[in-house]
Amino acid sequence: MTRVDCALKINTKLCDKFSVGHYPMLFWGAPTKFSAGWEPNQAKSEIRVIDDGRTAERLLNWINKQIGSSYGLDDEKFENEHLASNISDPVQIARAIYDVEEATATAFDIILEHKMIKSETRASLIKFLQLLVAHHPSRRCRKGSAEVLVNFDDLCPLDMLSSDKHDVAASNMKGVLQNFQICGKEVPRGYWMFCRGSKNDTRGFSCGLWVLMHSLSVRIEDGESQFAFTSICDFIHNFFICEECRQHFYEMCSSITNPFKKARDFALWLWKAHNKVNERLMKEEAHLKTGDPKFPKIIWPPKQLCSSCYRSQVKGSNQIDWDQDEVFKFLISYYGNTLISLYKEKGLLADDGTKATLDDLVASTNALVVPVGAALAIALASCAFGALACYWRSQQKNRKYYHQLHSLKNI
Repeated sequence: MTRVDCALKINTKLCDKFSVGHYPMLFWGAPTKFSAGWEPNQAKSEIRVIDDGRTAERLLNWINKQIGSSYGLDDEKFENEHLASNISDPVQIARAIYDVEEATATAFDIILEHKMIKSETRASLIKFLQLLVAHHPSRRCRKGSAEVLVNFDDLCPLDMLSSDKHDVAASNMKGVLQNFQICGKEVPRGYWMFCRGSKNDTRGFSCGLWVLMHSLSVRIEDGESQFAFTSICDFIHNFFICEECRQHFYEMCSSITNPFKKARDFALWLWKAHNKVNERLMKEEAHLKTGDPKFPKIIWPPKQLCSSCYRSQVKGSNQIDWDQDEVFKFLISYYGNTLISLYKEKGLLADDGTKATLDDLVASTNALVVPVGAALAIALASCAFGALACYWRSQQKNRKYYHQLHSLKNI
């Protein structure tokens, strides 16, 4: 069962897809049938509208007839608070691949909705898009990010982002960029799976964004570690909607004085940063009573997930002596192969099963700002792909929509 709030702008496309004209509007059908949407005059739709659901009793009677059951209103309530905890089951992270897509699409919707693309933030968005093109765990998000990146100069001209033209440019960009559907036409779906909280205002987007960042951190090569670090830090600093969260993350990023040279070091730094955030939120949520009772903030990973990660722990405290080699192995397994295991089954990864690197990027924008190491990798790739990028962009401009990608290696 899924609930969608059609009053939220982020759900507009999804609700339009189902021709929602009044509230509440209830649909019944197999989960696999909902991807195509619903129209009032559709002849052979396998999705049914529940017309007899204006009271709880009438709705339950209707459902009982459909499934041949005899449930009553006094039976146990299977609501969000009865969700099974996914802390101790490592396989559950595979469901988060859908949440990573949801978080990616939601992040870009927020950026457009709040007109966050400005002359001073433009370069940081380009860098983050490059990271997504090379290392997003979802192939369709890699393709969608590549579409935006290749056409970025046309979509977001630097001269249109000046203060006197910013509002007009932002409105134009919002209309055009929304056509790209960065993770495919089915996303955002309007719900969370692994990241679903027991309360509607917990977990969700922030959980999905953390999973995305961790997955990026274990997919990069050593030479890309500093580029990934600056890309993620700048993206959060410029585009995350929570001001307090942005500031805390920026402070952690600013504490790093030496560039990262190893992917392992960056992945472990991000893991430590996440635990610092959790420690702060533990105290805050305990004081304000705003936490999720089913999914309280914890120091991560717990022993149930990685007992070998723990050398020792002071009883009743968060003072842990970590085996960081074991932690890194766990991060690679958890946010690497296990996260994408569902997509391997569905064939939504790269055709050869390999991962892309920043060497495979088409660097087509004139606003690129990258560290020396990443710049060298991109420069080498530019020689090979420069002519292809020019030809591809010219072909894209002649189409009404920017939805078909023909080339970009391993995206």
